[in-house]
Amino acid sequence: MVDRAVPNLPSRDLPSTAAFYGSFGFAVDHQEDGWLILRRGDLVIEFFPFADVAPLSSSFMCSVRVDDVDELYGAIRRAGVPEKTVGFPRLHPVRRQPWGQRAGFLVDLDGTQLHLIENGR
Repeated sequence: MVDRAVPNLPSRDLPSTAAFYGSFGFAVDHQEDGWLILRRGDLVIEFFPFADVAPLSSSFMCSVRVDDVDELYGAIRRAGVPEKTVGFPRLHPVRRQPWGQRAGFLVDLDGTQLHLIENGR
């Protein structure tokens, strides 16, 4: 097995989280009371219940590094997540970032920000 770290993110409602991420290709890998694991290829994200997370003031975030950021971004966009600057869920377009890599951003139903980063070449 390859060593790895997996983000553990909040969810106000685990079934809603599974449906949201499922709309752009994440499948339920494991689910039980109090825990949800989603997988999209080699990407794994885990969620715990946090009914009181406040999406407008949430500071939860993680980075998702992929070889084809345009494919992932496109899948999220085709699922109906809009590009906008406020509210949630929302997307911020993929652009070359000041640190040199291409990245976009997804803010999910619970206000968690996922940095969608293209792996360096």
